[in-house]
Amino acid sequence: MSPFVLNYTRFHHFIIPFMSSTFAPFSRKSAFITELLIIIGLAIVPLFVTFPYRVNIFLSWEGAYRLSQGQVPYKDFGLPLGYGFWLMPALFFKIFGPQLITLVKAQVAMNIIAGLSFRSILKSLHVKAGIRVLSVLLFVLSYSFFNFWPWYNQTVIVYELVGLAFLFRFLTGPEGKTRYLFLFLSALFTFLSFFTKQDGGGLALLLSLALLAYSTLQRRSWLDIPVYLAFYGLVAAVVIVPLLPYGFGYWFNHGQTPHNSRLSLYDIITEVMAASQWIKFYVVMVVLCLVPAFGKWKAFWNNREAMLFTLLTLGILVEAAIFQVTSYTPPDNNIFFHAFAFAFIVSRLQEQLNLKLERWSSFGLATLLVLLWWSGSFWKYLDRVVARIVPHEQVIAGKGDGQVADSSNYAIYNPQISATGENVVSRNNFMLNTDTTDVPTDKWIFSDLWAFKKIYMPPSTVEGMNRLMAMPVVKEKKGDLKLLNMTELTPLAQAMPYRLETGSDYPLWYHLGVGMFNRQLEMFSKKVKGHYYDVVLYEYAAGNNNFFPFALRYELQKHYRKVDEFLAPRRPTNAIIEVFVAQ
Repeated sequence: MSPFVLNYTRFHHFIIPFMSSTFAPFSRKSAFITELLIIIGLAIVPLFVTFPYRVNIFLSWEGAYRLSQGQVPYKDFGLPLGYGFWLMPALFFKIFGPQLITLVKAQVAMNIIAGLSFRSILKSLHVKAGIRVLSVLLFVLSYSFFNFWPWYNQTVIVYELVGLAFLFRFLTGPEGKTRYLFLFLSALFTFLSFFTKQDGGGLALLLSLALLAYSTLQRRSWLDIPVYLAFYGLVAAVVIVPLLPYGFGYWFNHGQTPHNSRLSLYDIITEVMAASQWIKFYVVMVVLCLVPAFGKWKAFWNNREAMLFTLLTLGILVEAAIFQVTSYTPPDNNIFFHAFAFAFIVSRLQEQLNLKLERWSSFGLATLLVLLWWSGSFWKYLDRVVARIVPHEQVIAGKGDGQVADSSNYAIYNPQISATGENVVSRNNFMLNTDTTDVPTDKWIFSDLWAFKKIYMPPSTVEGMNRLMAMPVVKEKKGDLKLLNMTELTPLAQAMPYRLETGSDYPLWYHLGVGMFNRQLEMFSKKVKGHYYDVVLYEYAAGNNNFFPFALRYELQKHYRKVDEFLAPRRPTNAIIEVFVAQ
């Protein structure tokens, strides 16, 4: 055989198959596997790491703990929300035990559910495989990957996504009576969204109704909305009616006395006009992508998938604009909109520009661009490696105690000295941190208490908990201890343990004007004045508006004796936990 023929044969058998696999379109199977690897692979990352104590996670723990112990919301404790948020954490507490780290495991499940729901929505809209995989990657990176801990402002969106996934199965699936099962499931999870947080859940309901309204007008299927509302009302009645005798109307009463409404038209307009750059950018891009459709409005109206995708995308953007005002903490609650807008815009551009994102070569380049765009989501993990490889400024940190390097130098508050002995001023230290109480997280330590396993806290917090556990009154009374825990260390209820108070007027958490009101403050004040509690733990966070009621601290100072104090487990360490005992 000649060398030419031999070389051609090798090329044919090795290079051509490689080129085919490189440039061949996405198959249904390969797209599905890639999406599962993205959704599940990134979701389980938190299972392999440890965590610092998370601010506000005490609320997630206590609600899940009470439910897992068989307590009934509104009968045994009151809360200004529904209890939908605590269902998954409570289930995981029953399976894995009431540790803080169990909350992370519950959130892993929620992140997987969110990713699968988002994928299902795009699949129902027949978004092409390459764009769908990229959108799933963006959804995970931009929204769920860094949500390690469960929080109701995120759970409300997860339930909404599940409800929308079932709704799109109803709207785009085959005809038949069985499709109404999907409509029922959509109503069920949309109600769970509302019963997790009223603002996000209410917006989810309005978006679902808008999608159903279009379908009704386009198909003239007049029963869809009444059936959906009947399903929604049925689920609501089954959940709410048994709770009515326990003060449900008092607690779940957002926007009316004693609650304060966060729905302010002025605040929404101000936030949109003064900020919301990404939302406004996406709105502009969506409108530009729709320009070709404006001249063919009737054909566009009858293109169900295109119209539903448009309404969904614009609805999500409107929801995000409102949600960022009504649920303002943490500040990135509303970033679920990125992946929806991306999927819509790229889908339209692919049609208009004839992009070939289903080919592996194009998809690979697009993936690198998405990873670069959202590199902030994973950079903190890569940074530890890059810092060892890439040359960067090396300094010798000073003691930060106001001492001078030598008698000839100026007094330096927090000196950073280079290897040559010169003071270093850079983008990393040009502003000095004057907080002398701050404890960097690399100085935090683990507690031996089971409930706090794999969670590290300031040494002062861990040592303070150990002193608390060793107090004579705690050891003597054990489970009969009457303890009021107005701190972020709610897992002490399992560690000590102490008797959890119950009652339809007992709040799940103590933020005055948010989780409890003047009526509950008066109840606690009377108990403190009457020395009802053996021990009271009070967290004094001076910079937070009655995060724990200031008025109760005044009563404690009058009627109880403070025997200890230590840092609260938060960063910056701007709050202390005070230990009071009856005089």
